[in-house]
Amino acid sequence: MRKYLIAGLLVWMPLGITFLVVRAIVGFLDKILLWLPAHYQPENVLGFNIPGLGVVLAVVLVLATGMIVANLLGRRIVAAWESLLSRIPLVRSLYAGIKQIMEAVLATDAKSFRKVLLIEYPRKGVWSLAFMTSDELGEVQAKTTTDVISVFIPTTPNPTSGFVLMVPESDVVHLSMSVEEGLKMIISMGVVVPNWQKENLLSQGNEQS
Repeated sequence: MRKYLIAGLLVWMPLGITFLVVRAIVGFLDKILLWLPAHYQPENVLGFNIPGLGVVLAVVLVLATGMIVANLLGRRIVAAWESLLSRIPLVRSLYAGIKQIMEAVLATDAKSFRKVLLIEYPRKGVWSLAFMTSDELGEVQAKTTTDVISVFIPTTPNPTSGFVLMVPESDVVHLSMSVEEGLKMIISMGVVVPNWQKENLLSQGNEQS
């Protein structure tokens, strides 16, 4: 009975949680429709509610904004807006920090979070999964005697918090697993191991037998 119960939970729990998360996201984005004047809201125009219209509107809004700011006039508008925000003490720090993070993560030529690494942390002989965030460290690199890279060591099961370390590049081990696989391994507390390692372990076991 325990075996069948666990097998059933492994089927229904991921489906249920995925459904709840997607429904929450769609419900949140549907609230964007409230920005429209009451007589232009789809529910009042069509006479019934269509779930997911907020998602479509959000995508259209983001695409339209991107098209506007991609040209010269749009860049000038953004520059003027950022100049205004830079004069507000608390807002300028928050806005600038968030923008730098988004540029580092979303830029097509960004190197952040592109590699999964192994480093000896918190002491020699103990290994931790880490993600390379940058290999261009400016002043930090200029004042160190070896080539260093910036790595982020996430905590488990919440990978949004962690530590940023500057470590010698020669001390890290580059892994072939993807960033997604590394995150899964961290979130699962090491239970979900990428298939490559599992296949290696199986082949080694077969050779020994």
